[in-house]
Amino acid sequence: MTAPIPRDIPDLPAIPRTHHTLLPSYVPASAVVTPVRRPLTAVLRLLIAATAAGSVTLALLLGEPARVLSHFAVQSAALLALVTVVSARRAWTARRPVPSALTGAALLYAVMTAVVYHVLLSDRTPSFSLTTTGGAAPSGWHAVTGHLLHTVVPALAVADWLLLTPPGRMRLRRAATWLIYPIAYLAFHLTRAELLTPGTPGRSLYPFLDTAAHGYKHVLANALLLGLAFYALAVLLVALDHARPNPVRARAKTGFRLQPPVG
Repeated sequence: MTAPIPRDIPDLPAIPRTHHTLLPSYVPASAVVTPVRRPLTAVLRLLIAATAAGSVTLALLLGEPARVLSHFAVQSAALLALVTVVSARRAWTARRPVPSALTGAALLYAVMTAVVYHVLLSDRTPSFSLTTTGGAAPSGWHAVTGHLLHTVVPALAVADWLLLTPPGRMRLRRAATWLIYPIAYLAFHLTRAELLTPGTPGRSLYPFLDTAAHGYKHVLANALLLGLAFYALAVLLVALDHARPNPVRARAKTGFRLQPPVG
């Protein structure tokens, strides 16, 4: 005989649904890939920073500090020195590199300095100089300072990018934001010229931005053409950054080793 079926069957306890409350597990990259120190890169970048900082210091010693610091070349060299020092420290301590938004901006401004000088200023009469006024041709340390800021420091910035920096880090969306500083510098330059008394030596730092000689319409047209050229240069640097070979081929060491199949 079979037992009678009870009328009231007790409810079974609910099974806890723990799969919805599990937190995702993240494994930091440092637990798998060993950070790699790059002491040689750090030393070379310190030398680049020292060259840029020394060029700025020499310009300040030779010229009027307020006027010297107003030049785009001096400001871009100072920025490059700061960025390169931080990059050197991170390479020495095996930390994450400086964001490409900052290193790309420093590179672009250094290249802009060289392009403007060698295309628009180097063959002018009277001669262009950061540390002298009156149109006299720079000589001695004045000429050395101009050569360092307009040629050597930009060349070192490009060498750092090509030889010490992994490719593919720049982003095209940064090309427009990198132009914020040049636009702000244009506003600073025009404001500075308006605040100085007409006829003051060095009232306009760059002849193609001299509103007293060319008028605002001509100066703004020059600035627009330069802005378009610099945006194209920024896009070109981003494209080259993704197309160039990788100079840093350090093989990452992990805690896993694959064994060949047996048999």
